[in-house]
Amino acid sequence: MGLFIILIITEILTLVVIRQHFYDKSWMRYYFFIILHIVLSIWLWILWFKATSYKGIFDEPDHIWVLTNLSGMIAAVVFPRTLLIIFHFSGWLARKKTGGHIRILTNSGLLISILIFLIIAEGTLKGRFNFKTENITVKIKGLKPDLDGLKIVQISDLHLTSFYHHQEVLEKVMTNINELNPDLLINTGDFITIGWREFSRFDTILRKAKGKYGNFAVMGNHDFGTYNPYFTDAEKDNNVLLMNKFIASSGYRVLNDEFTMVNIGGSRIAMIGVRTKGSFPGIIHSDLKKAASGIYASDLKILLAHDPNQWDKDVIGKTDINITLSGHTHGMQVGIMSKNLRWSPAHYFYPRWNGLYQVGEQYLIVNRGLGVLGIPFRIWMPPEITVITLQSE
Repeated sequence: MGLFIILIITEILTLVVIRQHFYDKSWMRYYFFIILHIVLSIWLWILWFKATSYKGIFDEPDHIWVLTNLSGMIAAVVFPRTLLIIFHFSGWLARKKTGGHIRILTNSGLLISILIFLIIAEGTLKGRFNFKTENITVKIKGLKPDLDGLKIVQISDLHLTSFYHHQEVLEKVMTNINELNPDLLINTGDFITIGWREFSRFDTILRKAKGKYGNFAVMGNHDFGTYNPYFTDAEKDNNVLLMNKFIASSGYRVLNDEFTMVNIGGSRIAMIGVRTKGSFPGIIHSDLKKAASGIYASDLKILLAHDPNQWDKDVIGKTDINITLSGHTHGMQVGIMSKNLRWSPAHYFYPRWNGLYQVGEQYLIVNRGLGVLGIPFRIWMPPEITVITLQSE
């Protein structure tokens, strides 16, 4: 009901702003903005109606897609309209005694609103599918010759409903991964957003990407059904079982607080995977010591931990794990990514939010993810495929 009231108020007041600002000045501009307003409103109200009238199962892909796009429309349309209303009526109140409004204020609000809309539109239509391959070289002292030059491709945070009406985009990503000829393919979790039904038939697409020596994955906090408001404890347990099944059918060996050994030539890699549960700020990390218990005679240890904060908490100086691979942050899907500057508000929640980090001889690599969460756009924070090449130092 609260959202309905906000939508109604912004609809009416935006029309008032358009009339007061353009009607007596330019009929062409007046009708242009009226038509634009109506077109955007139709799509906004269709999404609102679909979301509020939905009676099906909460984690059906179509429903999650509607909720995500409604959030996007609120950000792209309702928020800019609200700014325009504030700018216009501030000028109207200042001129209440003399009549009219301060046109420069309304023009400023209009310009800012259009700019916000265009930035979000670009992030939705192009930015979220602007996949970037990040190449990282990790130099390890005493690396065995069999592992020198080993290529690891990491992906993360697919949130599969991001590709609900764009399956062909995800297929192309899988093709691109194969063209990279990975020795190991790693997925660091959050295949879904709400529940197992989102997986739909995406396993048939995901299994097309393969690493020479195997595919390995862990489950992120979203994969446990944490955010489904209707799951009972039994349904959450069932969600975990089904997610393990779907991830396995996608071609991955799922590491649930355990390790497995990968033989490459005469060398052995210990692949360790820990599960991540809960929601921010109450993220729950599995027991790494338990997951790694029993490892012997390994030449390299690689940890898959969805949340990069676990590296500082459990890995640095406490283990002999060489490389930790994480995701989770998405770079908050907004920020600045340039040759000389990388910044995102994610930094304030996850100090190690993207890229390569090193403390002593231990490395952390954080992937920005492939999909989107909550809002269907990425603004100057492109989705990422990470290519990690190991070198002997």
